[in-house]
Amino acid sequence: MPQSKILLDSNTYFRLAKSIHPLLDVEFGEENFCLYVLKELDDEHTRSPRLRTVFSWVDDEEFVRNRKKRLSRSRKRQREIQITIDVLKEHSVDHQLGVSRIDILGLATVFVLEMPIVTDDGDMLALAGVFGIRTMKTQELMRLMVDCEHIDMARISQIAEWWTYMRDKPGSFRADYIRLFGKEPP
Repeated sequence: MPQSKILLDSNTYFRLAKSIHPLLDVEFGEENFCLYVLKELDDEHTRSPRLRTVFSWVDDEEFVRNRKKRLSRSRKRQREIQITIDVLKEHSVDHQLGVSRIDILGLATVFVLEMPIVTDDGDMLALAGVFGIRTMKTQELMRLMVDCEHIDMARISQIAEWWTYMRDKPGSFRADYIRLFGKEPP
C-alpha cells in the first residue's frame, strides 16, 4: 500500500521531533502514514538565532539524517507549486495574514500534492481554509498516532508537560487536549 504522506510545518517539527524520534520517514497505521518536512526547514533554522538557540538539537547528526528523505516533486508539480505560491501569497497580503514564505511554500506543496499539512499557526489555518487545503493541528496528529498505536498516552503527557515547561504550547492547547484526549492536560 502506498504511503499516506503528511507534511509538518516547522513549528510542529520543532515541537515533536525530539520527543518522538525518529519522527520522519517512519510509516505507521494501516494507511501507512508517513511524516515529512520541507528541505527549507534547515534554512529557516540556520537563519534564525532564536531557533538555533532554543532548538540546538536540530543540528545533531541523528536529526539531520532523519530529515534527509524528501518529498519528490516532478518539474510539472514544481511549476504548479510556484503558481500556487503566487496565488496564496497574493491572498495572504490582501487579507493581512502573517504567513511566512516557508509556510506559503508548505501550503502550496500540499495543495498540489493533495496531502494534509500539520500546523498550529492561526493565519496558516485561515489561509488553508480559504483554499480547501487539508490541515490538522499538532495535537490532532498526536491523536492519530495514538489511534494507530504509534505512540501512547504516556508519551502524549510527556510532550504536553515539555511544551508547558518550554512555554511553547500551541494555540487552543487546553481545549484541543480535552477534546482529543478526554481529560485535562498535565
